[in-house]
Amino acid sequence: MTGSMGGARTPKVLAVDDRPENLLALQAILQGLQVEVVGVGSGDEALKRLLVDDYAVILLDALMPGMDGFETAGHIKRRQRTQHIPIVFLTAMDTDSHLAFRGYQAGAVDYITKPFDPWILRAKVSVFVDLWTLHVDLAERAAECDDLRAAVDDASSLLADADTAAGAGLGLSEIVSRTRARLRQVRAPVGR
Repeated sequence: MTGSMGGARTPKVLAVDDRPENLLALQAILQGLQVEVVGVGSGDEALKRLLVDDYAVILLDALMPGMDGFETAGHIKRRQRTQHIPIVFLTAMDTDSHLAFRGYQAGAVDYITKPFDPWILRAKVSVFVDLWTLHVDLAERAAECDDLRAAVDDASSLLADADTAAGAGLGLSEIVSRTRARLRQVRAPVGR
């Protein structure tokens, strides 16, 4: 369910684990955070979800049947659309330090072994959600600035063409009126 947080979309967390009880536990741990947790049971399902939705962070089980977490992460990091999404590996395997190294090589920002402290996971997810929210806000502000620049360029062009327009039968008042109208169009979203 996509909601609204101060006008922005609700950040999504993609949880990938082949065991439904682990997905349920992750949803319970993250309950109360202003996020939507989307749980999927395989790497293939995760890759399909990543084609249509944006996520603030991915919580990825390292060892799954079929496509494991390492292979899934490799696909995620190769796609331009998803390569920037932080991946946190979660695994029950603590005996092989090579697995953690392999996780970081696959593009993970963290590798957490089970059992883990749920408050630490919540804190880490909160940081990535905050970063995602800042990124989205910054992109929106940049788009607003682009719109404002375009409006100023349009107004400047209209004013610069005043002599030409006067020759075409448009008076100065018509040019000023069009310029004001164009500036009002972009002032509304920028002026808040």
